[in-house]
Amino acid sequence: MFFLLGLIPDLAILRDEAARKGKKLKALLYAPMALAWRGTNHQWVHYMRGYLIFAALATPLVFSVHSIVSWDFAMSSVPGWHTTIFAPYFVAGAIFSGLSMVLTVLIPIRAVFGLQDYITNHVIQSVSKMIIFTSIIVGYAYAAEFFIGYYSGSPFERAIFYYRPFGEMQSWTLLGENQINFPQIAFWLMVFCNVIAPIPLWRWKIRNNPLAVWIITILINIGMWFERFNIIGSSLQHEYDPASWGEYWPTIVEVGVTIGSFGFFFTLFTLFAKSLPPMAIMELKEGTNPPMKHAAKKDINE
Repeated sequence: MFFLLGLIPDLAILRDEAARKGKKLKALLYAPMALAWRGTNHQWVHYMRGYLIFAALATPLVFSVHSIVSWDFAMSSVPGWHTTIFAPYFVAGAIFSGLSMVLTVLIPIRAVFGLQDYITNHVIQSVSKMIIFTSIIVGYAYAAEFFIGYYSGSPFERAIFYYRPFGEMQSWTLLGENQINFPQIAFWLMVFCNVIAPIPLWRWKIRNNPLAVWIITILINIGMWFERFNIIGSSLQHEYDPASWGEYWPTIVEVGVTIGSFGFFFTLFTLFAKSLPPMAIMELKEGTNPPMKHAAKKDINE
């Protein structure tokens, strides 16, 4: 609803433009979504009031949704899940991955549509600073998880937090070699992508380079995907009963479903960018300066 509400003035512009060019089919498609918007003062008053209400509801929703999801895990007795740090951990991770995904999508759009004058390097730098901040919180949560698992004194908690980075204790041989499996690969990729990869963003030259920032955000998105697997997969395959233990490697079907989900997302995103404005026309008009002729007349009248 919040997304569609923000598009109403832009959809009205597209509707009127399609009608002006004689494209009746497009005008018919945009007309129901524009909700009879005409841009009158009465409509603007109600629109801004509703937009403010939805914004006020959406902000706490970010914290409540991810906190409730985290408690679904924390209320269970599965080793690695039963911890109180999950709520701030999930909220910080959601903001961290969300900001990274915004830049992952925003930077290519900026280059393809030539929006450098609107999406400036200052915008990318500001979002990069927030990514640094949330990366520190996520890294702290990783360390706190291990400390809580050790300090709890539970052998099951200690075993799962040993298993995630190093694997089975029994798999060590006399030569000190350990069998590497998918959960350990996922754990170290998670640490590298979410904690180590964002470190170059501390440098201004890196933050001022959109290509470098884009590569780092790609790594962060990969790391956050592995974080989800690290939380769910490693705990479920190493619970209390040793009879249920087992090593996991993704099958061809699972890999295909994962790749297909990415393809489905990019297909929908391409259709959106093709049929709707990539940036809000209304907000761009609010941010631009008035023409010099109009400004001169205003000064004379004053």
